[in-house]
Amino acid sequence: MSAPRARDVYERREQPLHAERCGLLVVDVQNWVMDEENRQPRPEFYKAARGHVIANIARLIDRARASGVEVIYTVMENFTGDGRDRSLDYKLSNFFIAKGSWDAKVIDEVAPCGDEMVIPKTSSSLFNSTNFEYLVRNIGLDTIIVAGFLTDQCIDHTIRDGADRGFHMICVKDGCATDTHARHEAALNAFKGYCRMETTDSLLAAMERDFGR
Repeated sequence: MSAPRARDVYERREQPLHAERCGLLVVDVQNWVMDEENRQPRPEFYKAARGHVIANIARLIDRARASGVEVIYTVMENFTGDGRDRSLDYKLSNFFIAKGSWDAKVIDEVAPCGDEMVIPKTSSSLFNSTNFEYLVRNIGLDTIIVAGFLTDQCIDHTIRDGADRGFHMICVKDGCATDTHARHEAALNAFKGYCRMETTDSLLAAMERDFGR
């Protein structure tokens, strides 16, 4: 005879949203990533980012602020002037985003407001190189909505790490992008088992339904 199922087993990932327990995490939507003139050519990425992704993130931010959902940003940025604090991967990849630089700033279209947190990181997942988990647990968050760049790198790692640490993770499919559409779709398919997948429209509708305002 098989053992009875635990009472805390969820039938599905789509649980009701609670504004006071949700955080919207905006990943690496910064000047360095969007600097097309000085970065490697990737036309599909810039077309998606400028065509719909940034606009979708802005819509999510507006709704989050209106509903009392915590908005948190992370950016790639050195802690030290010479970048000695960077992860080995950042050093091998020649990622050097100077502390306090224009490159490290969130782009104007989705800029932070008030005392919203902007957390510098030097790894793909901010769970590994920042105190993000400590901060959001202090706030009382258990659900993290993730949007930003790049789908198959920092978004992927953050979704997986958050799931392993016991957070309800939500990925906004049309709120993130990577070098090509094919890579974007492959990444979504690879990590979909770790999170709830939503579009911007479907998530906004869920917020409207669950928050009641």
